[in-house]
Amino acid sequence: MTTTPSPADEPTMPLSRAFIDALDTEPPVDAPTADGGLPVSIWATAQISPAAQRKGRYVPESTAHPAKMLPAVAAHAIEHYTEPGDLVLDPMCGIGTTLVEAIDLERRAVGVEYEPHWADIARANLRFACERGHDHDGEVVRGDARQLETLLSGEYVGKVALVVTSPPYGPSVHGLVSTDREAGVDKVSKRHYRYGSALDRGNLANIGHHRLLTGFTRILTACARVLRPGGYVAITVRPWREHAELIDLPSQVINCGIAAGLVPVERCVALLARVAENDLVARGSFFQRDFIRKQREAGLPLHLIAHEDVIVFRKVAPHVVDHASSRTAEKQLAAPVSRRTA
Repeated sequence: MTTTPSPADEPTMPLSRAFIDALDTEPPVDAPTADGGLPVSIWATAQISPAAQRKGRYVPESTAHPAKMLPAVAAHAIEHYTEPGDLVLDPMCGIGTTLVEAIDLERRAVGVEYEPHWADIARANLRFACERGHDHDGEVVRGDARQLETLLSGEYVGKVALVVTSPPYGPSVHGLVSTDREAGVDKVSKRHYRYGSALDRGNLANIGHHRLLTGFTRILTACARVLRPGGYVAITVRPWREHAELIDLPSQVINCGIAAGLVPVERCVALLARVAENDLVARGSFFQRDFIRKQREAGLPLHLIAHEDVIVFRKVAPHVVDHASSRTAEKQLAAPVSRRTA
């Protein structure tokens, strides 16, 4: 039987061959762009599917987490901003993606996770890395990342080379799809689409957008204190739609980092879509595709998400900060990046 492809399954946009060839090239951190702003890199991080990236490297229970970081995104940041033996931190580590990728790249790793269940899964993934032959130095601490400095032992303070993390997306996350057939009727349901109990107000995913930004600023402030001089923070973040209105979380995260005393140095694009010969082919979940399909039928020309922003900050000693340049960078970075998706 021949099926007609849905518009939501179509490539996001045509790309030139030269653009595709340049996807993995990166300008020096201090190289100006054509408009005089900070450099922007494109990370080709979804050439294989998320499931294939995790296969044989993560325990099966990892699949249930509602907002897993793409392993290739964490690995790219770790390779680019650290050296073997460096210490990598994820203050909201979930299933431990950042930690596993750091261990596999011969870095040391420490993570903090609020929910006991995911902390256990993250520890299981570290044990699995050990079973795969990595003599690793990794640790998962259970607790609230807003209390980071009291959770981490003194040996970590001033030693962290890189923080890789992502804020929780609360009700905007998608889950796993289950399809049941009863009396000839297809029933589609979803599961694993919440971080934990919706009644737990200590969980950043449950406290509302503005309080989330306040809590995330506290976390970044604590991260800045444990970073070594010159250390980096890489935050993967994407906008989401609330009643069809775009919430520009990436720009808001930039402001959180500046408020925490960090200096923004790059705003990159990590692809969540596969680069084909002439196209970007988005890898959307069932619910993302269903949402896009319904919005298009209603006349709103939305597209599947094809990338995440990666906001990169650096810890700079106060006496070397150029405050005028920082203000300029803040204005440049706060402006939304031209998007390939709506």
